[in-house]
Amino acid sequence: QVQLVESGGGLVQPGGSLRLSCAASGFTFDYFAIGWFRPSPGKEREGVSFIDSSGTYTKYADSVKGRFTISRDNAKNLVYLQMISLKPEDTGVYYCAAVLSYSTWPPLRDGMEYWGKGTQVTVSS
Repeated sequence: QVQLVESGGGLVQPGGSLRLSCAASGFTFDYFAIGWFRPSPGKEREGVSFIDSSGTYTKYADSVKGRFTISRDNAKNLVYLQMISLKPEDTGVYYCAAVLSYSTWPPLRDGMEYWGKGTQVTVSS
């Protein structure tokens, strides 16, 4: 069956780094764009970063530009989110999600087809 499993979350001090991983199975991974989402105050999950199926195109929320880097390894069915210079406001559960077809870039949250269960990131001193 389709699975997306996030890992790599944890507790880190402000200014620290984490690398999240999203492991995919049960679908043709290299056809799908992947997004990372996290809760946003007063809103549902916001898109943090996206990568297209080939890894050619990426997109970042303004709040994480220059600090987060998304990448993928299609041979291993993995997507990574490297996070540096973490801030307390980066705290939250981070979810990866996959979508095959989309008409906008980045894809809309409501259009994502498959979701993982999330990994907790806590940035605190």
